[in-house]
Amino acid sequence: MPADFTGTWDIVDNQNFEGYMVALGIDFATRKIAGVLKPQKIFEQDGDSFTIKTITTFRNYTCSFKAGEEFEEITKGLDNRKCQTTVNWDNDKLVCVQKGEKKNRGWTHWIEGDTLFLELTCEDQTCKQIFKRSA
Repeated sequence: MPADFTGTWDIVDNQNFEGYMVALGIDFATRKIAGVLKPQKIFEQDGDSFTIKTITTFRNYTCSFKAGEEFEEITKGLDNRKCQTTVNWDNDKLVCVQKGEKKNRGWTHWIEGDTLFLELTCEDQTCKQIFKRSA
């Protein structure tokens, strides 16, 4: 049985977010605002079906998918690009590949204890985020 990501997670560390946003082509003002936000992730999981909500005081983003099935994703509120996205299980990790305008784009989520890890990649940049389960 793959990992259960269900729950609410609060960010505690955010490394190289600026570099990642530059690689995405996000404008200076938006990067400055996004850089000080403390996002919260809410995972709703039913087997291989997921809804991931990223909640901030500036913008929210929701993505729903079924592991193993490609879908069209529009990253509205992020960099507003259209991607062909596939999320697959790699043991207990969720690995996302986003094909589109930007190269080497995607993310990986995994859990260790009460800690959720997220690595975001775009072109030659990697952002590492760490979340703790919300009380």
